Amino acid sequence: MPSGVVLLTDRWQARRPLAEVVRAAVAGGVRWVVLREKDLSRVARAALAAELRAILADAGGRLIVAGPDPLDGDAVHLPAAGPYPPPAAGLVGRSCHDGTELARLTTEDYVTVSPVYPTRTKPGYGPPLHPAGLRELIATSPVPVLALGGIETPAQIRECVAAGAAGVAVLGALMRADDPTEIAAKLTEAAGLTARSGHGRPQTPTATTEDNE
Repeated sequence: MPSGVVLLTDRWQARRPLAEVVRAAVAGGVRWVVLREKDLSRVARAALAAELRAILADAGGRLIVAGPDPLDGDAVHLPAAGPYPPPAAGLVGRSCHDGTELARLTTEDYVTVSPVYPTRTKPGYGPPLHPAGLRELIATSPVPVLALGGIETPAQIRECVAAGAAGVAVLGALMRADDPTEIAAKLTEAAGLTARSGHGRPQTPTATTEDNE
């Protein structure tokens, strides 16, 4: 199940070729990556997915593909709008933003909840939840929650995990980083230390990223 720091890709914001950014983030401790890049053709996107899977496999990580097509893999992350019911896959996540969307969940394994903080990636997308609002939604979610939106610092990660998040999804902080390895190391350390200290309360799923990254 996704936990710790989950990297969402955006090659348009990346300061290096996307595979290099992912490799650097993995070197810093990231083990989960959500491939977005929906403007690419399926052929190009599938080739990129294969390249990223190879990078993650060397570190024991896993790639999740945004959208219902797993691109020859087994993990997908769906938007709040659908499809419903979710497609059959080894791992299914969904983007959610409020209690109504959480109530629609059926067989999903995890969700992202956003935006937690104001975000430069999608400014103006709904009022930020802040840790208190995140905590309220986590209390109603039947599956583990990844906090998403404007998360750029170790302090924010500690707040999210203390609110009960199983992990955090990060885009800009790593895509725009001069040194993704250094930033990833700081962020993953914050997530790991917070979880081990007992302040966070990751949930256990009761069922067997992408419109707001």
